[in-house]
Parts: sequence; structure tokens; C-alpha cells
Amino acid sequence: MQEVIEKDLTAKNKMGVKPIGKLMFSMGVPLIISMVIQAFYNVVDSYFVARIEGMGDACMNALTLAFPVQMLMIAIGVGTGVGINSVLSRSLGAGETQKAYKVAGNAVILGFLSYLLFLLFGLFGVDVYLKSQTSDALVLSLAGDYLKICSVFSFGAIFYMIFEKLLQGTGKNVHATIAMIIGAVINIILDPIMIFGEFGFPATGVSGAAWATVVGQVVSCLLDAFFHYFCNKEIKSGIKYLKPDGKIIGEIYKVGLPAITMQALMSVMTYMVNLIIRPLSDEAVTAFGVYYKIQQFALFAAFGFNNAQIPIVAYNYGMKDKKRVKEGVVYGLVDTVAVMVIFGVIFFIFAQQIANIFGLSSKTASYLQIAMKIIVFGYPFMGANISFQGVFQAFGKGVQSLVLSAIRLIVPAMPLLRAFTNTANAGLCFSAFPISETVAFAFGLIYLICIMKKND
Repeated sequence: MQEVIEKDLTAKNKMGVKPIGKLMFSMGVPLIISMVIQAFYNVVDSYFVARIEGMGDACMNALTLAFPVQMLMIAIGVGTGVGINSVLSRSLGAGETQKAYKVAGNAVILGFLSYLLFLLFGLFGVDVYLKSQTSDALVLSLAGDYLKICSVFSFGAIFYMIFEKLLQGTGKNVHATIAMIIGAVINIILDPIMIFGEFGFPATGVSGAAWATVVGQVVSCLLDAFFHYFCNKEIKSGIKYLKPDGKIIGEIYKVGLPAITMQALMSVMTYMVNLIIRPLSDEAVTAFGVYYKIQQFALFAAFGFNNAQIPIVAYNYGMKDKKRVKEGVVYGLVDTVAVMVIFGVIFFIFAQQIANIFGLSSKTASYLQIAMKIIVFGYPFMGANISFQGVFQAFGKGVQSLVLSAIRLIVPAMPLLRAFTNTANAGLCFSAFPISETVAFAFGLIYLICIMKKND
């Protein structure tokens, strides 16, 4: 009897009854706002540190070298969250509420373990990592200060991503967006205060940018935790649900581990790009670092729809509603491609104006404009691939999502980039990325057709 009541309750969840088109929009838009605001964290840091008198280029280079680790942090937090989101949504859709409660409890445990990893890196691994990319003493000092703070105090970043996914898993995207916005606004306000020294604060330069970021992340984390424990009524909390469950953790990482690896490939890719194009010039390395932070606005917006698509498809897959599953796939694909095209057009048209925002040297700004005008031609395929990855994750096909990500980011992108770098032609170098997205699209489309046929 209790099981029937629980299934009746889950059937009232909007992910099982609301029209898919409206549902995707209502869940996706808050997520897009949230994700785009998240992109401000690194861009705002870059904007202000570039204006540190006499040290702008060195500061920008320092943040570029630190960026892959920050992306790895996001990879582990978001990847673990994707696994949590997928298992949680499928459990609720299938009426397995006790399992859903345990998923949420184990999510907190996994958050602590993830933080421990970055705490250890911050204490012992930062110097080794940075020295693998540069021997410049000033850049090493600046990047080391910034990265140690972000790593040692990364608990805010890790846990806000975990709690955010728990809220998204029950369709409470507005709550997650509120927490994200407030944290980002605090970061934006604190950046100039801590970097340049305002209102009695000492001028701490690059370290100030790190402290502003950490404070903003902690605020977002605390708000997400509050919303989860006091507003997420579909999920019960208690000490008994914090008991580690090997089976549930295994399910989470069946989807989450490939998702972590998939997201981590972005970190690996940026690290490899730094090494590959350094012979071209240091300005090219800095330009790509700035470009990739700008691209986060488009990429995170696309992942906003991706993060809405995953629980919608997973929930209805759990309910065995094939019609709504297909609609979730189609709407997610169309919406994600559309948002990437919009950003691509904006970046192409306003490349010069965007480059001028950062006060870069003329050579660095030139590289940045070339990157923006070339790489955007792969944006429609990038949007489709991101949607494909969401569908694969929703079906629990994490390995296939990982393979697609590897094709997008590493193969054939890095071999092509290395070959093109030898020509010293920046435009040709950056064309490696749209080529890879196109190849990945062909693979993703074929596999999507296969997986949907099996679902019929």
C-alpha cells in the first residue's frame, strides 16, 4: 500500500505530467541563467586582474595556467552530481522513494571525499603542476597563490554543485538559480575590493581574486544546502541516510564516473592546448585561455538545457513513458543547438569588441579574435553533441557519453592542433576544434538513433 501511495505522489511531479516543451523551457531557462552566471566567476577574475598595473599580462597568464585545475574541480563536482541527478530522478520516477533518500545521503558523503582530493592537491601538488607549464618565477608565484586558495577552500565549490544537482533532480531549478546568482554577485562585488584594496581592505592582487571566488562559492553552497534540507520535501534527510551504500554509490558512478571523466577531458584538453601552442607564442596561450573563459558563457548555457534534459528524460524513462522520452530528446536537442547558434553569432560579430574588454596586448587580442571567429563554426555541432551526451547519461549510458566527449575534445582535436601549430597559422590551428565537433556529431547521431530504436 505504501508503495502505491509513493508512486501516486511521484506521478504528480511536474516532470511526469507537464508538457515537455514548456517543461524544458521552464526548467532550462533558470539553469541557463545559473550556468551563465557561473561563467562570470572566471571571466570577472580575468577582467580585474588584467588591470593590475604593470602586471596585467603576467596575471592573465597565471589564471590561464590555473584554469585547468578549476575545470577539473567542476568536472568532479558536476560529474558526481550528474550521476546523483540521474539515479535520483529515475528512482523518483519509478516510485522508489527510499532509494532516492539514500541517494541524497550518499551524495553528501561523496562531496566530502571529493573535497579531500582538492585539499590534498592544494597543500602538496600545486607547485609541481605549475612548474610543468612554465619556469617564469613571477607567473609561478601568482598562479600558486591563486590556485592554493581555490583548492584548499574548494569545499564551497564542491558542495554547492552537489546540492544543486539534488535540487535539480526534483525539478527545483529556481532555488538552485537563486543560490548561484547570489554567490556570483558577491564574487563580482568582492573582486575589485579585494584585488585593489577598497573600503579598508588591503590590496591583495591575484590572491584577492581567489578569495572573492571562494567566498561567493561558499555562500552559494550554504544557500543550496538550506534549500535542499528545508524546501526539498520530496527527499527525506536524516543520519540513517548518510550510511555509505556500495550499491547506490556504484549506480551513481556508473553514470557519474564517465561524466567526471568526460568533464575532466575539458581540463585535460586546456592543459594540452597550453603545452601544444606555447611554441606559437605565449600570447597565443593567454589568448586561448581568455577565449575558453568567454566560451564558457555559450557552453554553460548549452549545459543549462542539458541539465534540464537529463532529469526530464531520466524521470520519464523510469516511468516507461516512451512518448515523453522522445519529446525530451527532441526538445533538448533543438533548444541546445539554438542557444549555441545564438552565442556563436554574437561572438563572431562582436569578436573585436569582446577582445577589447580585457585590455590585452595587440598581439594577444589578435589571437583571441581569430579564435572567436574560427571556433564558432563548430558551435551548432557542439550544441548537438552536448544534447546527445545528456540523453546518453539519462539512459544510464555513461560510457557512450564519455566516448563522445573524447572525440569532441581530444581525438582528433589534439593531433590536428599539433600538426597545424607547426604551420604557425593561428586560424588553421583553431580550426582543429570545429573539425572535431563535426566528427563527434556523426558518431553521436548514429548512436542516438540506435539507442532510441532499442527504446521503442
